[in-house]
Amino acid sequence: VERSRGLGDVYKRQILIFSIFVASIGLNVSSTAVVIGAMLISPLMGPIVGIGLSVAINDVETLRRSLVNLGIMVFLSVLTAYLYFELSPLTEETPELVARTYPTILDVLVAIFGGLGLIIAKTKSGTIASVIFGVAIATALMPPLCTVGYGLAIGNFQYAGGALYLFSINAVFIALSTFICLLYTSDAADE
Repeated sequence: VERSRGLGDVYKRQILIFSIFVASIGLNVSSTAVVIGAMLISPLMGPIVGIGLSVAINDVETLRRSLVNLGIMVFLSVLTAYLYFELSPLTEETPELVARTYPTILDVLVAIFGGLGLIIAKTKSGTIASVIFGVAIATALMPPLCTVGYGLAIGNFQYAGGALYLFSINAVFIALSTFICLLYTSDAADE
């Protein structure tokens, strides 16, 4: 079982790297459709939901694994995007890139309600795929990490910091929404 889990992690990381390249290209040429496609490919949502789940059920081992997986995925994402933007001949700022550098309260609300929708869909029998895809698009975990790589590649640490902040907001509020929803549903089941 451990071996198959490790192999699954390798495949998820490969998929992650490919989705980062797709998102970076989409951001680089300001193609919303390509960026959306990358968000659908990305496996980033799994460890974030795992963090909220593990806190809700008090599972320290799952929390540890989720944090390690998320850390590795974030590192690989930023590194891949950095390498792409460092080597890309297209270095012009695009609206798609700049949009990820200044988070607002609306980004927090999207992450909260997207996370709630996601976990409700996952707790019901039969996961609703359209909800998962919608949350992946709405919360936009991938583009901010690509923008961190872009900011580092061009030496604009304000862009990199703003984009990392946006990713952090999305990740924290998706995990928090997962935690709250699971507490609510487990309390309702206990009654």
